[in-house]
Amino acid sequence: MSNYIEYRDEVAFHPGYYIKEIVEESGLTQEDFAKRLGTTPKNLSVLIKGDQSLSIDIATKLSRMLGTTIVYWLNLQQIYDEKLALIQSEEELVRERDVFRLIEYRYFSDHFSLPELPRQTDERIKCVREFLHISSLTVLEEENLSVRFRSYSEELSRSNIVNANVMVQIAVNRTLKQAAPKYNKKKFEKAVSYALTQTGNHEGFIKAVTSAFADAGVVLVALPNLKNSGVNGASKKVDGKIMLMVNDRRHYEDTFWFTMFHEIGHILNGDLGISLKDEKEDEADLYARNALIPPEEYERFVRRNQRFDEVSIRRFAEDIGRDPGIVLGRLMMDQKEPHTAMNLSEKLRHGFYL
Repeated sequence: MSNYIEYRDEVAFHPGYYIKEIVEESGLTQEDFAKRLGTTPKNLSVLIKGDQSLSIDIATKLSRMLGTTIVYWLNLQQIYDEKLALIQSEEELVRERDVFRLIEYRYFSDHFSLPELPRQTDERIKCVREFLHISSLTVLEEENLSVRFRSYSEELSRSNIVNANVMVQIAVNRTLKQAAPKYNKKKFEKAVSYALTQTGNHEGFIKAVTSAFADAGVVLVALPNLKNSGVNGASKKVDGKIMLMVNDRRHYEDTFWFTMFHEIGHILNGDLGISLKDEKEDEADLYARNALIPPEEYERFVRRNQRFDEVSIRRFAEDIGRDPGIVLGRLMMDQKEPHTAMNLSEKLRHGFYL
């Protein structure tokens, strides 16, 4: 590191720059000057080069030796530090701009009331940074920033990592603000059973399930999907609670329920992390399938029916206490009469937008 820095039309000098001048004007060698100052030649050399900040101890010794004040020397260090911080901040902003281009700012203005600020990139960066409570957007490039990505088959793109981390940061911040007791697995299992009774409650299931989960120490955070995040859901332990984040990426209630129960499966197994769109996680998938539709009853239903029409689907859904859209979604997933099922989609499946 140099004992001075030049940035644009300004120069800031490290205290070592002035100490070097004083040593040279004294006619003493650095070794002799160091002895008079009461420090080692090595320490003095490092200080003169600007590789070390001026300590209060050395500032005090300089003031006594030269008849200056301690504040004089400490102010020199502060001025230098502030200029260095400004340079580093502006260099960091350049890197932030590169990250920011991967993020759709409209997501924040549309869903979280951040100001639109057209053509004001740096102000938008500042707003997102403060909203997410992070020091720099560059930290969003860190894989597994707050919670690990579970095993995935394809290499994650830079955009996937950044946008997935954005969603997780929002969810973590909401979880921190949510009053809830510490996670209790037995209570959560009961809350999960209650959640299954709410699949037909299209207008109020989010509020009902969120309240039930919170009593068990699980904070459900339902977010609008962020473009290029590739995230289905995520779970993380936060301050003794469990964050359960899901989004509306596919815009149907049955896929929302499946994603939520996929994450529930991970939580009950103690396997916390981020689930991606292309990820194959058989154990959690199986849990979600079986929890939403009892497997033996589903097998009997499939065996009994040559065709799956609206009447048979509604009847089966009523028998097992589930919304018909969940049954239809399962049939579509299993490719049982997919063309017929697609024709029924508008009648039985409910759109879902947060």
